[in-house]
Amino acid sequence: MSNTIICIEGLRKSYGPVVALDRVSLEIEAGKIFGLLGPNGAGKTTITKILTTLVRPDEGKVEVRGTDVLRDPAKVRGLIGYVPQELTADPYLTVREHMSYYAGLYHLSTVMRESRIRELLTLVGLTGHEDRRVRHFSGGMKKKLDLACGLIHRPSLIFLDEPSLGLDVQTRRDIWTYILRLKEQGTTIFLCTNYMDEAERLCDDVAIIDRGRIAIVGNPAALRTQLKRDVISVEIAVSNEHSLEALEKAVSQLGIVQGTAKNGTQLRVYVERNESALPEILKSAAELAVPIQTITYSRPGLDEVFLHYTGHALAEGRENHG
Repeated sequence: MSNTIICIEGLRKSYGPVVALDRVSLEIEAGKIFGLLGPNGAGKTTITKILTTLVRPDEGKVEVRGTDVLRDPAKVRGLIGYVPQELTADPYLTVREHMSYYAGLYHLSTVMRESRIRELLTLVGLTGHEDRRVRHFSGGMKKKLDLACGLIHRPSLIFLDEPSLGLDVQTRRDIWTYILRLKEQGTTIFLCTNYMDEAERLCDDVAIIDRGRIAIVGNPAALRTQLKRDVISVEIAVSNEHSLEALEKAVSQLGIVQGTAKNGTQLRVYVERNESALPEILKSAAELAVPIQTITYSRPGLDEVFLHYTGHALAEGRENHG
């Protein structure tokens, strides 16, 4: 028996001359956290809105739990939960009023409604705030309420579009904790994000999307391993930016160096092994009298995976295609 909960085949969508999705195909397994990674404007939200029946594609087939999204959107809506990027809470309603409204949309009984409200308030940390009006809430509290409302009917599949966008560090971590708790309860989560640390922390599988096309799909750890390279980052003084070019030229000639990339006063050097390459890079810097402020080394992250498969950094994608 197939464990596929979402099946997408040949999905295309354009807005006038702009191609938002270009023949996207994906299969997503039940019980996992699946991350769709990419810069703003890459197509993440368009895919999510098609899957949640809010937008119709120009071409392609989409199924959720074996139900065709285009043929039976009402059934699909009963199977899913959706928390969009934008905060949707009404400032003049209380927490309880919000949750009761959503419970009514899904025809929950009175007994079930009260039980779910108590359970979800505990889950998202809003117990004790039931009768407060949302206009007094912080952005993080509003996001938690949106999450609770999207879960009121206990969906087996929930779509989260940039769930931690604009939140402070502690609130982001709180949201991550709730997402992992949902997975433990058997919920499948479709997560759109352009935060690589969020994807690495949460996701079982990820797909990188850029300019409306899927660049690569896989387990985050496996994708990082496939690069077969480590990263050494050299930061120099701002007043000596010209030294960076000289250092880049010198280390590029070393046989152990696979590639380099400059960003301001930082030089990223890609090597097979940090341990053997670090002394050689330090030697080159000393010979050129390059004033190093800091030097760090690490294994590649998903940002490096994105750069490898798209040809540009995620930040560049945000700027050019957001």
